[in-house]
Amino acid sequence: MSRTASEIATQPSCWRRAAQAGAVAEGLPRPGERVAVTGCGTSWFMAIAYAALREAAGQGETDAYASSEFPAGRSYDRVVAITRSGTTSEVLALLGELRGRTPTVALTADPKTPVMDAADTVAVLDWADEESVVQTRFATTALAFLRAGLEAAGPLPAGVKTVTEAAVDAELAVTEPLDEAVVSAEQWTFLGRGWTYGLAQEAGLKMREAAGAWTESYPAMEYRHGPIAITGPNRVAWVFGALPEGLAGEVAGVGGTLVAHTAADPMADLIRAQRLAVALAESKGYDPDHPRNLSRSVILPG
Repeated sequence: MSRTASEIATQPSCWRRAAQAGAVAEGLPRPGERVAVTGCGTSWFMAIAYAALREAAGQGETDAYASSEFPAGRSYDRVVAITRSGTTSEVLALLGELRGRTPTVALTADPKTPVMDAADTVAVLDWADEESVVQTRFATTALAFLRAGLEAAGPLPAGVKTVTEAAVDAELAVTEPLDEAVVSAEQWTFLGRGWTYGLAQEAGLKMREAAGAWTESYPAMEYRHGPIAITGPNRVAWVFGALPEGLAGEVAGVGGTLVAHTAADPMADLIRAQRLAVALAESKGYDPDHPRNLSRSVILPG
């Protein structure tokens, strides 16, 4: 078993720990604050998911940006940065710009990195750190931690499970056999609405990183506006969360394969996509722990 596969399997226990830690964490956004969430790559997609979920919970305006695209002139009450390594250049540069004018909180896996001094408050999720270059459990644990903070601050949006409930769904997701029609497909399109759009983006990224797969990601309601053209026999449309009315029939009508685990927490469903990425990588003879052209952290010169 690859190291990545082993780390994927530990997510239920990581989320349970995050549920406890996030409920009492200091520095997380307070209801009513205007907040921005930032990161790079996978962390950016987790930021997108959290931002949409926080707004849906009515806890305040929340934007998400790739750290390199953060609007420096925009005012926020608090900025949340997600960085597994604690060394990503764009994140550290942004935190430096915000120092002294906007309160910042960072989520990281490594307490021996520059982010400890760059942010005003740091949540260290070192129990979810990874040896694999490809992020899996740290990303979802960071989102679970932030979700737990939302739970502690007020009611969740209708239909959104607690982190503890999500961990129960994750237990099935780490063991349930993958559908052979999905494993053997040639193309995968990931879809989501609201906070699950960020998860759809992350699913597509995992498949590209680990397996060099042909994947695309879109808001679910945008699927009819062009992306459905790519679907057909031996191609998959995978929906995170609620299935838009009529979409199943449209996918079937063009000969595609639909994946929709609507009863599961969408974050748990992401685990299935992570496992699929590893399975595809191994079937191609790739090393999912050390994907092509990637490193654990992007550290820019200078």
